[in-house]
Amino acid sequence: MTTIPSGRLVEQAAVNALRTLLQSHGHVVEEISGQGDYGEDLFVTFADAGRVTNDVIKVQVKGGASWRRSYGYAVPVRQHGETWANGNVPVFCVVFDPDTGRLHWANATEYLRRGASRGSQMRTVRVPDTAVLDGDSLASFVDKARAYVGGYRGRNAVLAHLGEMAGVTFRSADHVLHWVNEYGEQLIFWQRRGRPYAVLLHSDLDWEPVKITPGRLLIPGDAHLGLGFGSDFPDELRRFMPVATVSGIVLNMPEALWLASCFSTTEWMRRDVEAGPERVADAYTEASEFLASSSSS
Repeated sequence: MTTIPSGRLVEQAAVNALRTLLQSHGHVVEEISGQGDYGEDLFVTFADAGRVTNDVIKVQVKGGASWRRSYGYAVPVRQHGETWANGNVPVFCVVFDPDTGRLHWANATEYLRRGASRGSQMRTVRVPDTAVLDGDSLASFVDKARAYVGGYRGRNAVLAHLGEMAGVTFRSADHVLHWVNEYGEQLIFWQRRGRPYAVLLHSDLDWEPVKITPGRLLIPGDAHLGLGFGSDFPDELRRFMPVATVSGIVLNMPEALWLASCFSTTEWMRRDVEAGPERVADAYTEASEFLASSSSS
């Protein structure tokens, strides 16, 4: 006689407990086929005053005491890190503890994205034992989840808008920063993880992508200010360069300082990436040609 694994029974009990809680408060729950390990078990569409909203999340449900830890519970990320962190729909983790009969939750997408912003590879999603999900706390959970969905959806909309404007396609995992200078010109700083360079997109340059690095950002007086940029340039050029430049593009000081801030906030995305020695030679040539043209004019 075929027997059903006890672990499977606990997992199904967890799914049933969460489904029952959500549906009893009018929310729409759809179970995802269990034929493959896709990393999510449920689609949840939230309702508000009896009306279905556009706010949807995916939920990974776990059940059993094996997920218990000193801080609460842990859900392994395994191969789902990319889809949980950067998918079109945010993912939440819910753990059912059969010993207490309680559900506990965590926003997996938010947790993984915050870890990535610190340069950390998260192997598990921590679920605090204080984050109880029951009839009393459900309204608070729904409010937090819907607020996050709105912001998450908004970020993707902003990336799509900026990409359409500049004629490029951004990934949801890319670090994209937008700024408008005093002349109404628009600048986009685009950093993709694992690349030793970022890309500058500038409306005044017809959005032509330009590869830039911290070493090629030269700020007048930086050798004395100690900001740490322009390392590809010889010291004498760093001391006496009359204007700010990056990869041969002349900048005003606000633009240069904005780019310096962009590079600082994305340093972890370029970490441990080796750059070729040709960068130093190219930077020296750029600076020398610029100084020669400036003196001759």
